[in-house]
Amino acid sequence: MKALLKSLKIVDKQSPWHLQTVDILIVDGVIQKIAKNIKGDGIKAYDLKSCSVSPGFVDMNCFATEPGFEQRDDLISTLNTALAGGFTDVLLFPTGNPTVQTKSDVEYIVNKTEKHFVNALCVGALSVNRDGKDMTEMFDMKKSGAIAFSDANKSIQDAGLMSRAMLYAKGIDTFVIDFPEDKNIAANAKVNEGVMSTLLGMRGNPSLAEELMVSRDLFLAEYQEAKVHLSNISSERSVELIKAAKKRGVNVTADVSIHHLCYDETVLEGFDSNFKLRPPLRTAVDIKALRQGLKDGVIDAVSSSHTAIEKEHKVVEFEVAEYGMISLQTLLPQALRIASKNLDWADIVDSLTAKPRAILGLEARSIDMNQTACLCIYNENESWEYNEKSNKSKSQNSNLFGQTLKGKVKMMINNNQLTTI
Repeated sequence: MKALLKSLKIVDKQSPWHLQTVDILIVDGVIQKIAKNIKGDGIKAYDLKSCSVSPGFVDMNCFATEPGFEQRDDLISTLNTALAGGFTDVLLFPTGNPTVQTKSDVEYIVNKTEKHFVNALCVGALSVNRDGKDMTEMFDMKKSGAIAFSDANKSIQDAGLMSRAMLYAKGIDTFVIDFPEDKNIAANAKVNEGVMSTLLGMRGNPSLAEELMVSRDLFLAEYQEAKVHLSNISSERSVELIKAAKKRGVNVTADVSIHHLCYDETVLEGFDSNFKLRPPLRTAVDIKALRQGLKDGVIDAVSSSHTAIEKEHKVVEFEVAEYGMISLQTLLPQALRIASKNLDWADIVDSLTAKPRAILGLEARSIDMNQTACLCIYNENESWEYNEKSNKSKSQNSNLFGQTLKGKVKMMINNNQLTTI
């Protein structure tokens, strides 16, 4: 593959060309030259004036629906959705049925997705059937391609099991991911505990349910001298706990979903079931703390928390609707919307590229000469309508469906392939 990309602004804090507008020459999937004006005789040139380029995005939190729920999304439609959103790598959590918990389960995902433009990164279940009782055969799954281990949206309640899992994962050079929630405190509540839960007449899920588990996981990681990743952090106190742990030298990383950076609990006034999320949307104070935590590096990554759900289980009464929202394809415009002087766009890009790569142990991808071309080219100001025609997912559970969004992916380059979006 040979291509000459003209007039692109590089947004990549790891690159010596950061924030410069340049031409990029790619030959056989490698960045051969970067300069102000490149003449590529015989090489196809793309005029990309007004566009920016960053390394391909990496998603730390996508709930897989295959096997078992292919009507919501299958592996290929999930990766197609990710491609349209600017992602070159997607971490797939074991939320299908049956769950991904054996060597053959991992190999199924690896083999089915190996030729796709987007790299599917498989997370194996931490406990058998994700029931939180017995550990799976983590070593066998790792040899087959599993990159980490988690029970996905089922937080491990047994501290002994979590402690042993951390220690075992450390021994085989991998790590565990936890979605921190004490189910006895959360008590299957639908919304954040506070003013809005009272106004809506719904049982509240306090941030304490998250913070107890965050605290427990941090102590266990410190005790075992093991790595832990905390996913879907949503509260101010969680940010404070992680910040203090990092200062003590605990090997902890964390991500926050784009939903929890964009919306607070007040959007629930309209009972839009798309906003029924887990953890629930918190307060404006929590959003401020999450954004500051991202800016300060306490929170390492921004994730999509992409959860495809068919209409039959989402377009229903709020109380009975399933949790989750699709967001792989819309993360870019959502992230651009919250970029400001307080939360720089380059910092957000770093949390979607370099930092998640470091967490997952992936090879670094920087925009520089002699580096592998793994690129997302996008126009920050181009508007597009998110509707049935443009949507790449099989599901439509998004509050943004039918709206005009600002920020459009134009081209993707990965694995020595180029595709226009």
